[in-house]
Amino acid sequence: MAAPTQPVERSALDYQTAFHLAPIGLVLARERTIVDCNDQVAAIFGCARAALIGQSFQVLYPSADEFERIGARIPPIMTAQGSYADDRIMKRANGELFWCHVTGRSLDRTEPHAAGVWTFEDLSATRRVAVELTPREREIAAQLVTGKTSKQIGRILDISPRTVDVYRARLMRKYDTGNATELLQRLLGQ
Repeated sequence: MAAPTQPVERSALDYQTAFHLAPIGLVLARERTIVDCNDQVAAIFGCARAALIGQSFQVLYPSADEFERIGARIPPIMTAQGSYADDRIMKRANGELFWCHVTGRSLDRTEPHAAGVWTFEDLSATRRVAVELTPREREIAAQLVTGKTSKQIGRILDISPRTVDVYRARLMRKYDTGNATELLQRLLGQ
């Protein structure tokens, strides 16, 4: 029986190496500013890693409105649950909009934006942004794909359920669908 062969040499595996080689986008953040990120984040957003470091997360959002509104929704959820996650439409450096799964954990859940770790997963291979949407339509669409009702979406976005219904109707027209089920299928890229 032959002796098992030993690898010639293994690279040192440490936390920094794991951070940079992770197959998912990772960001270290402080006060909604990118302190560090891995190459996967740069690839997802289509720019150099160095161009993101020191930037506000706002550069990754389709609009300043969405940056502000989503930023306001994070603290109560993160304080209560310890983490935050959603699927949302983000913006690449070239202006292309795409669906992205975003998850974050704060180092101190009582100060959610102070310092934390965020992950970004590009969903564009399975879910496409097929039509041009307003910032509010993007927010409503992001909530619809999670299966929430108009009442639940209204509570999350601090708008009336009737307003949610109005936006759902606009989305149905834009996606040329006859009902909410068809709309959901289009939003999910099915």
